[in-house]
Amino acid sequence: MDFKRTWQRLDSTAFVTWLLLGAAIIMFFVEVLSGGSQNIAVLEHYGAGVNGLIAQGQWWRLITPMFLHIGVMHIAVNGVMIYYVGTQLERVFGHLRYFVIYMASGIIGNLCSFAFGSDNSISAGASTALFGLFGAFIMLGLSFQHNPFIQTMAKQFGVLVVINLVFDMFATNIDIWGHIGGFVGGVLVAFALSVPRRFGQTSRLAQALAVIVVLLVSVGLYRAGLNG
Repeated sequence: MDFKRTWQRLDSTAFVTWLLLGAAIIMFFVEVLSGGSQNIAVLEHYGAGVNGLIAQGQWWRLITPMFLHIGVMHIAVNGVMIYYVGTQLERVFGHLRYFVIYMASGIIGNLCSFAFGSDNSISAGASTALFGLFGAFIMLGLSFQHNPFIQTMAKQFGVLVVINLVFDMFATNIDIWGHIGGFVGGVLVAFALSVPRRFGQTSRLAQALAVIVVLLVSVGLYRAGLNG
């Protein structure tokens, strides 16, 4: 009974969001203690995205950058946004769906960066996954058009995405391709997974098409990166 009550308490909280944030914070302190979170050698050592190394077969660099950050402001801004957006989405999609959306959209964002970014660039940060969460909110807005709360939130995040992408175009050292890929990945993966039935249900056809597109886009981006 104690285990059951403990699980019920966990199930009612956004514990996946907290675990993801905890992993990022721990890795940030590991970076700092290893020589600094802005030290290129440290970032490469712990798995930052380096296109040349990914092309050589270090595929894990499509995953590990999500848990690394460059500087205090980087992790602070991403951390606050992930907490704010993630806790809401986790309650809607459920723990497993939310985790898959977070990880898959982050990977797709990193694949997009691999395909179109510079071979000499280095990327790190949860921004690819964060833009995927923005995309998941857009999916909710498209799927549940008669829910005023979801519509309001989707519009707010839609505006936030546009503002961020415009800013990315004029900023240096910003991985705009990762942001675009993460956002598109978030929309597609959210459609593919849908939401628990108690919230409604998206079209089965839309789900099937989204799964196919996610697979095709992922394979296409990886091959483009290898050939680039």
